Amino acid sequence: MRISLIYELQMAKPWHELSEYNTYWQAIAQIELAEEMGFHGVWCVEHHFLTEYSHSSAPEVFFGAISQRTQRIRLGHGVVLLPHRYNHPVRVAERAAVLDILSNGRVELGTGRSITEQELGGFAIDPDETIGQWEEAVRAIPKMWMKDKVSFDGKYLKMPERSVLPKPLQKPHPPLWHAATQPSSFERAGKLGLGLLSFGFLAPGMLEAQLKIYRDAANACTEPAGAFVNNQVAASAMACCAETRKKAYEVAETNMRFFWELGQQLYIPKTAKTYQYYSNITDALISSRGGKKDESKPLTAAPIAPSAFNIEAAAQSGTVICGNPDDCISGIQKYPEAGIDELLLLVQVGRMPHAAIMDTIKLLGRHVIPYFRNVEAKGARRQEPAAAAGR
Repeated sequence: MRISLIYELQMAKPWHELSEYNTYWQAIAQIELAEEMGFHGVWCVEHHFLTEYSHSSAPEVFFGAISQRTQRIRLGHGVVLLPHRYNHPVRVAERAAVLDILSNGRVELGTGRSITEQELGGFAIDPDETIGQWEEAVRAIPKMWMKDKVSFDGKYLKMPERSVLPKPLQKPHPPLWHAATQPSSFERAGKLGLGLLSFGFLAPGMLEAQLKIYRDAANACTEPAGAFVNNQVAASAMACCAETRKKAYEVAETNMRFFWELGQQLYIPKTAKTYQYYSNITDALISSRGGKKDESKPLTAAPIAPSAFNIEAAAQSGTVICGNPDDCISGIQKYPEAGIDELLLLVQVGRMPHAAIMDTIKLLGRHVIPYFRNVEAKGARRQEPAAAAGR
């Protein structure tokens, strides 16, 4: 099973004038070390307006820098937002192709539609149109990469015949993925032959039913959005590794609670049918804890009681990977058993100290990654990355 990193580029307050500068440059140092320690890839989100939660609004620029400071580590968009007011499909194809060239064929293109009211409303996007725009775009982008000239006359994407340039180095194109947190998204990813990015931070044991939906659909897929079926599953978990369990819990607990609770305050569009699943889950979580949303402060963590996150219980379930190296091996072991091909570890959360993140990366690289090098996901079909021309 492959082990990678994923970044939100979080910035818990209080800030100072160099907070964002330090966050970005420390992340670059962490990724350089991760490549040295044998991590398979690094993934980065695209978010907008989510104060403290994510300051990663231009991952394509961030990856441009990473591509010149690394040699082997895969570069995964987790994800590019495809509604057109965020990113026009042509611009997505162009930028990803340039990154693929500059990285010598290391790009993984994950896509999604966005689920927060803050982001959708900020770009004046109709929530009811996000699935349609996303699907048109994800079908069009590989055509732009593989064909000399393309034209489109869809519901949302209309373009006269043009050559979209440049073309990516990987042939026929970089692997395509789709973010999913609700059952319909798992099925949609499989039907279109896309790799699955499971971003619900669900513990193994809660994932299997969702993964069966995806695997059944992917195994039956005969007309993928791209040139091939990318039958792979990646899941995410927060992680902190230290020499002792006590030290790991002490440094991680406050920071992991920050991420867990703030994420549950993100506003989901209530009027859109395709977002009702998220709205119901969020309301149920808050209601079960006696909380109430503060409509004037959409990103406050206050409505959820501190007892909502218990690091010991989360580590035992595998929801987070935390403790000494043996603890981390035990926690990660649950993921290939559940059918996960790649685990994306979120190590930069809240105000996690840079030194502690570097220690986590070193310990995982020395003790944990070698353990899983020959461990395959249960029921998985190995999918090799697309070939890079001239390599």
